[in-house]
Amino acid sequence: MAITPAFIISSLVLTISSIIVTTAQPLTNISLGLSLTALNDDDNSFSTWESHSGKFAFSFQKIEKNNKSGFLLAIWFNKTPERTIVWSANGDNLVQQNSKVELNTSGLFLKDPKGNQIWKAHINEKTTSFEVYYAAMLDTGNFVVANNDSVHLWESFHEPTDTLLPTQTLTQGTKLVARYSYTNYSPGRFQFTLQEDGNLVLSTTKFPLQTKNYPYWESHKVGNGGIRLIFNQSGFIYLEEKYGSMLIINTNSSSRQGDDDDQVLYQRVVLEYNGVLRHYVYYNNESNSSVTLLPQNICVDITDQDGPGACGFNSYCSLGDDRRPKCGCPNGYTLINSNDESRGCKRSFEAQSCGGEAVEYENENDDNGFEFISMENTFWPKSNYDHFQQVNEEWCKKVACLGDCFCAVAYFKNGECWKLKVPLVNGRRDPIVGGKAHIKIRKDSTRNGKVLEKNKHDNNDSKLILIGSVFLSGSVFMNVLLLLATCFVIFRFKQKTKAIVPPKFEAIKGKSLRSFSYEELEKATNKFSEQLGSGAFGTVFKGVISINGYSNCIAIKKLDKIDMAREASGEQEFKAEVSAIGRTNHKNLVQLIGLCNEGQHRLLVYEFMSNGSVASFVFRPSPRPSWHHRTQIGLDIAMGLCYLHEECSTQIIHCDIKPQNILLDDSFTARISDFGLAKILTKNQTQTKTGIRGSRGYVAPEWFKNSGVRVKVDVYSYGIVLLELICCRRNFEAKVEEENEMILCDWVYDCYKDGKMDMVLVNDEEALGDMNRVERFVMVALWCIQENPLLRPTIKKVIHMLEGIIQISIPPNPSSFTN
Repeated sequence: MAITPAFIISSLVLTISSIIVTTAQPLTNISLGLSLTALNDDDNSFSTWESHSGKFAFSFQKIEKNNKSGFLLAIWFNKTPERTIVWSANGDNLVQQNSKVELNTSGLFLKDPKGNQIWKAHINEKTTSFEVYYAAMLDTGNFVVANNDSVHLWESFHEPTDTLLPTQTLTQGTKLVARYSYTNYSPGRFQFTLQEDGNLVLSTTKFPLQTKNYPYWESHKVGNGGIRLIFNQSGFIYLEEKYGSMLIINTNSSSRQGDDDDQVLYQRVVLEYNGVLRHYVYYNNESNSSVTLLPQNICVDITDQDGPGACGFNSYCSLGDDRRPKCGCPNGYTLINSNDESRGCKRSFEAQSCGGEAVEYENENDDNGFEFISMENTFWPKSNYDHFQQVNEEWCKKVACLGDCFCAVAYFKNGECWKLKVPLVNGRRDPIVGGKAHIKIRKDSTRNGKVLEKNKHDNNDSKLILIGSVFLSGSVFMNVLLLLATCFVIFRFKQKTKAIVPPKFEAIKGKSLRSFSYEELEKATNKFSEQLGSGAFGTVFKGVISINGYSNCIAIKKLDKIDMAREASGEQEFKAEVSAIGRTNHKNLVQLIGLCNEGQHRLLVYEFMSNGSVASFVFRPSPRPSWHHRTQIGLDIAMGLCYLHEECSTQIIHCDIKPQNILLDDSFTARISDFGLAKILTKNQTQTKTGIRGSRGYVAPEWFKNSGVRVKVDVYSYGIVLLELICCRRNFEAKVEEENEMILCDWVYDCYKDGKMDMVLVNDEEALGDMNRVERFVMVALWCIQENPLLRPTIKKVIHMLEGIIQISIPPNPSSFTN
């Protein structure tokens, strides 16, 4: 989201450069009672409402959408062969032949052939007289509806679609919305918005909803930022700021040097369907030029945490010679819809099986019938679920990815390896990316790599064996030769397997958890010298282990509260519970990679999280984590909990959700730790004197009532954590100026109830500029911390509420019980 080069210019220059000539334009008034009818172009009755000079026209254009035709009420350039559309009314709801647009004293209305209203111009009723007197198509491209005092009651310039024209401004709170595709004028996947806080933002949308998703370019002008975005008659586009300065958007104008007004016929700035803002200039000699304004490279600038990115899922974005993004499918994948690149790509082969019936392969190599095709400078940064350091490229492909049924791509760069899974998200192919993506695809099914399922091919195999036996029975020499060849192949297979399998991995209950000796872990931690933290379950130390000659950082948790007087059945229970933890696999959970179960030593080995805990990240004195980052952490935690509660083969209740138990990986993705440990500790050592598990401030009320504990205890704890993320403070702070601010949940509810949410966001300009989302997150948190567990939403519903998919009702007071 880097800002393009721009110049901040003094108010004097602004005053001189932004003068717009506003001489009165000759009008061709459209009288009350007139109408236009949608008819085929070859019909003699086809008519338009044109501007005085004939440069612009207002009427119906016939459009093809999803292999169906319909009519779009639009404004277009009337002196170009293409009749380029610059505004439209009903892009998402095309009308049929004989539909009408008509002007009456109440306004401008679009109706279908049955008289049903499809669209209307929203008349400004704040004027002294809001009765319509006439309409006009102006030579600026602005269509206006006016009263008898010539006051504009409505104008198309105030309700732009995807285009700005010279003299048009974008005011705070207004936006351009890209169309869905080149021929589909319904709202698409990108927006260009001048926010209420003055920040000018290009963002993706949560398509098909039109809510903003993530920004991929922004002016970073907040508070004292932009008042309005101006496109003047000279072709300059700039953000007018408070105190008279401005931010120039087009430092390199599309206009050719020496052009004068007589040469230029039209200009427009358009947010294209691919998310790029471009400036077009059309000349009287029917030539035209264009230049990309923002961003300069959308393929690498879009860094959304979710959503398809610049192109669809399982696809990648690359820049063409014209600086426009091109969408493509990786090797082995094809477009889902050849007429709609944004739908993404699908596998053109059968996916690798993760289990089921036993399988055999016709080839004799240990490649499971799959191979890799490499793509330089290609990556899907939001699809990785595992990461290794100090490894080589062959290890990345053949050890890390080839045998993993979840792995679709092995990405290698500078000695580091990432495993990616489908759907592949936010793909880009660009020299700036570097590295190499190895796409795992099934081999040619005509011979090698063809999977033969035993239950389907036993009969065929029997026939082949019979034919082979008859053929070979005629020659003893051939039988001996076949035996020798078979032994040689088996020997080579075992040798190759030994070479690539990491040492000392033991399977526990179907999961490849590595079994460590205590001596090995003592050596890895330098006798447990570097402590990372401690908690209810034990102490965590940093260590380094070697796998196939490569060093990897790990986190080792010594479970110092295990009941050492276990029976044999207790030992089996410990192994079973650890196995259940090991089988979990989610991007928002810290992965268990091994254990030590030796004598009285019980240690668990986890992947190392380099950026510490959410507590140290959010509660640090400065700098304050960004609002965008805090909201993403909140969603990450919710998705991790959703996996534990609803997607695991065995449901896991965490019982101790708090910021200290949420860790951040290399990319600052939130990962839940310590899940499942409550069940492997003895009851008397995981409960306080009141029989409560969890940490003060995050404990659900039902713990105090000796009632059954369900997954809703985690939802309650999550609600407290979400409030802490929103406000960047702990749930209880004794040293505050006002006594009513000590308990966070009570204070936030009071501020929410009184409509003073800005009180909890002091000096947080980014969050103050996104109050709709702030209020939504606060409402979700207040529902999560309801005293009655039945009132709390499930964690899946929490995710839908956070994402704006479902409506949120007003939460009641969570109860004074929390005091």
